[in-house]
Amino acid sequence: MKHKYGEKVYYSNELEDEIENFNIKNKKIDGHYKYLHTNIFYKIFSFIMYYIIAKIVVWFYVKIKRIKIVNKKILKKEKGGYFIYANHTSQIMDGFHPTYTCGSKKPHIVCNSANVSMRFLGHLTPMWGALPLPDTIEAVKNFTHAMGKIIEKQPILIYPEAHLWPYYTKIRPFSDKSFRYPVTYKKPVYCFTTTYQLKKEGKKPKVTIYVDGPFYPNENLDKAEQRAELRNQVYNTMVERSKNSNYEYLKYIKKENEGEHND
Repeated sequence: MKHKYGEKVYYSNELEDEIENFNIKNKKIDGHYKYLHTNIFYKIFSFIMYYIIAKIVVWFYVKIKRIKIVNKKILKKEKGGYFIYANHTSQIMDGFHPTYTCGSKKPHIVCNSANVSMRFLGHLTPMWGALPLPDTIEAVKNFTHAMGKIIEKQPILIYPEAHLWPYYTKIRPFSDKSFRYPVTYKKPVYCFTTTYQLKKEGKKPKVTIYVDGPFYPNENLDKAEQRAELRNQVYNTMVERSKNSNYEYLKYIKKENEGEHND
């Protein structure tokens, strides 16, 4: 869906509202869904699709869009996998920039099943790192097993806000539920915060992405407290970074305050 500069977007609930509707019939992620592939031909094709095609496309995308990524060098010291939490404000950019930001490592992105349900692209997105959330108990076991294997060497990215809000400049509240993963696997946590600034020319904003971390699970606490502490560290850091946004391409208005913004 295309949005115009100055468009008003009305919402009711920061936690639940969907701003974008892509009209895709989501496939059910059950026990038959294959998260990990051992077929050598699949691996070769997947390598080509990611490390040759996707890498080149993303490099040009970042350069053409002049996306500025601050502090990405801190990720280079990580020899193994790590978890990333990010705000969700762009359909294309949020799928693209982690490929550039994470360097030689291949980020796997926890996502809705819509990302693997498209007729053609749905077969390619897993090669690019899509990791769809499971819908059944058997699929949960497969998802958990795959995550354990992936996080040994590669990063896993999570959008804790869950829903895409284009060009949104604040950080929406999110729970600590997804922070059980770094606690379980005892891995470091980083956060990516996308911010928007005014450009000298044109209506579209300039994009600056900040990389912060690492944050570690505090093993002196119980698991619930570890999750809460990690969530708060990430959330507070992202809120501070979001203050670097100085330009609203879209105007988000809570419906209960709608009357205050009527012309």
